[in-house]
Amino acid sequence: MSSRFAWCLPSAPPRRGALSRWDRKVFHTVATRRWPGAEPVLPRLSRAADHGLLWFGAAAGIAVLGQGVRARRAAVRGGASLALASAVINTVGKRSVRRDRPLLDTVPVIRRLKRQPFTTSFPSGHAASAAAFTAGVALESRSWGALVAPVAASVAFSRVYTGVHYPSDVLVGAALGVGAAFVLRELVPTRDRLPPPGRPVSAAPALPRGEGLVVVVNRRAGSADSVAAVREALPLAEVVECGPDTLRAELERAAPRARALGVLGGDGTINLAAATAVERDLPLAVFPGGTFNHFAYDLGVETVADTCRAVADGCAVRVDLGRFTPGPGPDADEDGPPGYFLNTFSLGVYPELVHIREHWSPRVGGWPAGVLAALRVLRHGRPLRAVVQGRSRPLWLLFAGNGIYRPVGPTPGHRDDLADGLLDVRVVHGGRLPGLRLLAAALAGPLSRSPVHAAERLRTVRIDGLAPGTPLAYDGEVVPAPPRLTLDKAREALTVYRPRTLR
Repeated sequence: MSSRFAWCLPSAPPRRGALSRWDRKVFHTVATRRWPGAEPVLPRLSRAADHGLLWFGAAAGIAVLGQGVRARRAAVRGGASLALASAVINTVGKRSVRRDRPLLDTVPVIRRLKRQPFTTSFPSGHAASAAAFTAGVALESRSWGALVAPVAASVAFSRVYTGVHYPSDVLVGAALGVGAAFVLRELVPTRDRLPPPGRPVSAAPALPRGEGLVVVVNRRAGSADSVAAVREALPLAEVVECGPDTLRAELERAAPRARALGVLGGDGTINLAAATAVERDLPLAVFPGGTFNHFAYDLGVETVADTCRAVADGCAVRVDLGRFTPGPGPDADEDGPPGYFLNTFSLGVYPELVHIREHWSPRVGGWPAGVLAALRVLRHGRPLRAVVQGRSRPLWLLFAGNGIYRPVGPTPGHRDDLADGLLDVRVVHGGRLPGLRLLAAALAGPLSRSPVHAAERLRTVRIDGLAPGTPLAYDGEVVPAPPRLTLDKAREALTVYRPRTLR
């Protein structure tokens, strides 16, 4: 019979045979069987999942209650997978197979939904959304996926329980939802499918129980739980806790007796440890303990357990260090000692811009947060004048990243390669209408070049003519800038532990 007329037949599925008989038999069994405790729960749960509201609420809960960036990625991927599955089901699935809903004569009235769906039955959009959200979350975080899975299974079962779908509608919908999550993973890879930053090396010693590892902990950044996790996973490691004022001295004292140097803290703390590790030719174990942990996350280390696993396996990579070297000044004929940056170096209003953006980004999103940051900075910031690569110009900000950040724009995101040998240099020019210039730069997004914003990939940057007292920021630290300086890269200078596989 032509599919054009099949939908006109009441309650007739678009296929016959053993599968159809099984479908109806299972539906009848579910409808006529008593399920203790299900009547006050499943119909409400089914209604809560209408239009994906249950899952978007779950995503918000995961993002707020979850610890760290992994939970936020899981929430975003779950929501995106759901959106893709819903689009496919509603535009292709239900229009391709026009199957009527089941008859409700065997379904008890107390189970039936107050508002019966008016779309066709095959496949189940609710099951597809539930499965897509759960699979998307699980691809980023297995623990959150395991927590969400029973709720998703209950939503899928509720569609048969309330009589609005046949079992095959639910099974096919769930399969399509899982498929949507995996299709999205091919388009936007999960963390474990990204190329490893840096280059694998074999020089890092494997320390299964931590023997020979000295871990210096910044008490202000490292929580008691993180310290306890290090002690439990690596019981032979020496753990030294200190305040930020004595951190540099403790790192210097720890280096001579260590086979590997460990550090627990934020980016500023890790910066000090990296400089010590490079000078003493020691591998570095980074235990994230700060607010943002940019270097650790770009490296692929998201939890203390990740680092413990890498130390035990002896798995490490080599990464570049950004370097800024003061040039000869009025009172010196030679370059001064270099400073290092793992993440970013900046002049101008950029430190304040990024601080405000990162504060608001989790709440309102990256793009609105960038606009808000620009507006706030406009009230107090002033352009500086500097000679960059031999050209004098007014600048709102100059940013240099240790490696290329994604996306390109005045406000960077993350790095895929920590050993690319390049500086990610971004400049927002001064000039007429300075407020509009800074705001336009915040809106530039993926633009690599515009009248107010420029981005270049360079190996060396020379800066001169800085006024006394000009602030220089690197990895969250702010110091006075010298009159002139040179930025470059120390290629693959640091060996740092990183798990072989990301989880």
